[in-house]
Amino acid sequence: MKRVLLLIAIFCSAISANAQFGGGNTSTILGKISGTVIDSVTKKPLEYATISVFRTGGKAPINGVITDDKGNFKLNNLPPAKYKISITFIGYPTKTIDPVETTLSKPDNNMGTISVAPSTKTLNQVNIVGEVPLIENKIDKIVFNAEKDVTSQGGNATDVLRKVPLVAVDINGGVSVRGDQNVRVLINGKPSGAMSNNLGDVLKSFPADQIKSIEVVTSPSAKYDAEGTGGIINIITKSKNISGVSGSISGGFGTRQNNGNANLNIKQNRLSITGSFGGNYTWPQSTPTIRESYNSLSDITNNQNATNKVERYAYTGSGEVSYDFNNYNAIHSTIRFNQGGFKAEGFTDFLTRTPTLTNTYRSENNSKTVFGGYDWVLDYTHKFKKEGHQIVASGQWSHSITDLDYGLKFFNTSTQPKQDATNGGTNNEYTGQLDYTLPITDKFKLEAGGKSISRIISSNSDININDEYRPDASNLYDYNQYVTAGYTVLTFTLPKAWSLQTGARYEITSIDGRSASEGLQFEPVEDTYYTFVPSFAVSKTFGGTQTFKLTYSKRIQRPSLQFLNPFVNRLNPQNISYGNPALAPEVSQTVEFNYSTFIRSSVINASVYYKNTKDLIEGSTLLPAPGETFNRTTYNNIGQNNSVGMSFFGSITPIKPLTFRTSVNVFTYNGRPYSQFDYLQVAENRGAQVMYNIFGNGTLTLPKGFVAETFAILNSPTRSIQGRNPSFGFIGFGVRKEILNKKASIGLNTLSPFKENIDFNQRIASRNLVQTSNTAFPFRSVGVTFSYNFGKVTFKQDNPMAPKKTGLNDDLKSGGDQGAGGQQ
Repeated sequence: MKRVLLLIAIFCSAISANAQFGGGNTSTILGKISGTVIDSVTKKPLEYATISVFRTGGKAPINGVITDDKGNFKLNNLPPAKYKISITFIGYPTKTIDPVETTLSKPDNNMGTISVAPSTKTLNQVNIVGEVPLIENKIDKIVFNAEKDVTSQGGNATDVLRKVPLVAVDINGGVSVRGDQNVRVLINGKPSGAMSNNLGDVLKSFPADQIKSIEVVTSPSAKYDAEGTGGIINIITKSKNISGVSGSISGGFGTRQNNGNANLNIKQNRLSITGSFGGNYTWPQSTPTIRESYNSLSDITNNQNATNKVERYAYTGSGEVSYDFNNYNAIHSTIRFNQGGFKAEGFTDFLTRTPTLTNTYRSENNSKTVFGGYDWVLDYTHKFKKEGHQIVASGQWSHSITDLDYGLKFFNTSTQPKQDATNGGTNNEYTGQLDYTLPITDKFKLEAGGKSISRIISSNSDININDEYRPDASNLYDYNQYVTAGYTVLTFTLPKAWSLQTGARYEITSIDGRSASEGLQFEPVEDTYYTFVPSFAVSKTFGGTQTFKLTYSKRIQRPSLQFLNPFVNRLNPQNISYGNPALAPEVSQTVEFNYSTFIRSSVINASVYYKNTKDLIEGSTLLPAPGETFNRTTYNNIGQNNSVGMSFFGSITPIKPLTFRTSVNVFTYNGRPYSQFDYLQVAENRGAQVMYNIFGNGTLTLPKGFVAETFAILNSPTRSIQGRNPSFGFIGFGVRKEILNKKASIGLNTLSPFKENIDFNQRIASRNLVQTSNTAFPFRSVGVTFSYNFGKVTFKQDNPMAPKKTGLNDDLKSGGDQGAGGQQ
């Protein structure tokens, strides 16, 4: 009931504000202006001529259309007034007709046949080039235009994200922004249920050729969900606002990965339809791993020498429909699905040494992970007469599944029985959201809204030991989460190039988790907590090129199913793993000071920031229980972290065809465990430790459609309270040639050409326990890419009535490498 009352109060306050500030509209009759445009000499219709309508005396167009193949046009939903009609077409001078009047008694005006004379100058060829830089530095975000990146073609979303400023991706696909892995990844401003549970695997299944750009928001306002302490990454897919039919096909073949993609775009009058489908397949790759652990308390040594061959596949598709009923009402619906998985098989040689015995044996293991789901979104936008005054109602249903099956067969031992296990997880999310925007004056804007999320999560695990079902180890676990939120954001444009934005968000979260298996003795989890989330940003611009900005934001990070799932994964018999249903959310507060400037073609963006995070969620490796020899890994709210950092991004073009870019992020990790977990941190992991992410890129544009590019990535080892994860770095090269009058291109790229494998060394140290691992991941690859664009289209400006694509559920902590899901 509290959630319902909160939503009603927010909506009523927004409508009340509208009435108070005079935002209402009087009813009126709407009409249309129509006509036919022809060439005055040939008398043939002009197809795809642009028709713009202005208020008489006005300078900005209020609407526009394009003529069809018979030269006809129709401007709908015009209130009675005097208008100016402008007709433009390549090779013809602009023709203006003023006034063209509609009245209450005659709301429709058919202008009949309009003749346009061709220009007296001959126009042999027109090349319209709109060069977008690879990286854009905007006031509230950094934008990486992936479609301009040569070396990303033929790869996946993980390959693209590794090049985005401030973003780092580890070998398992874990994504972090400025060192914080609690990042919300959206697709076209919308969440995906699959992203919350299988982020690394889903990103590897997402084709790079479907990505237009990637936006990074480090200090989201109160309008966004409070989740995601590291910020927001928004993946924008390729979609063209065009009139006509167009499409593209692309693909790549390589030594590591192969992929293919297809896109189709249709726009006719007020109806837009977009469809896409893509998939990829990774050749089987063998990965050797050596693990060692020593428990000094019980004098137990565990060694493993393993080799696993991993094979991946994935495909994804989407369909999108938008329809503008008129200038004031529009709907937009999207359905996106994905399916993927990987199979791993191999063998492991084990050695366990205790004071009383030495045991050596071998296992053959096989595992299969399948993930997938769909997201269906429906938006309705109502736009009022006042520019920027609108209300958007959104609904979303996200369904995602993850299924893990594994089998272990042991040799030369009688202590390790054969085992088979399955673990299936299902997540259904139902979301309703209302966003209201009211520009009270041209200097003051109000935004308000409310939202409700229901997450219904279920995990079902079955375990067989020596082909016998074990009910005492199997489990059915249900976890439900309900979030209700409301927000208000005020934006002020102040004198002397100052601007101010302040906002507040209030969220109520209720959780209920319980197991149907009484024998496992899982305690039910019930809790309700309240979160107040303020945000603040103030900026000042000097000379139109330099901007200083100070921001404050508070964020929380709720754990997702991978962290909560109590299923015991025994795929590694020397180190079992399981989730923790009692986890509380992380809470972080960040203060950031940012400076940005551009000088001609050069861009500089620099920030310093401080972040405090409480109730850190980290993996914890624990000592064996009495009488056991295997370690245990789970998740805990282990402590807090104070971090200071500096990030820098720069782009310079010393000569016209050559551009250099670099992104550097340096920050400290100073994790301090709570008293009950103090034993997990040893002296070598205490105190502030410096970490960094560095990216460098160079692009050379050559004559005759050639583009060459190179890049390098270097990430320092990442720290945790208990240990250190491996560093990561490699280089890549690529070249592309445009052909067929720029309708197609072919390319060649390579990653890590000078080193076949990249070594990753991990070390975990706590009181009485040291554990290390070394894995050699095959990374060298060479691939050929191609793309082809088809269709006859005319590009248009973005439709201001298109439903606003804002984030719905940008809120769950995701990732982790529990079990087979963490394999590369």
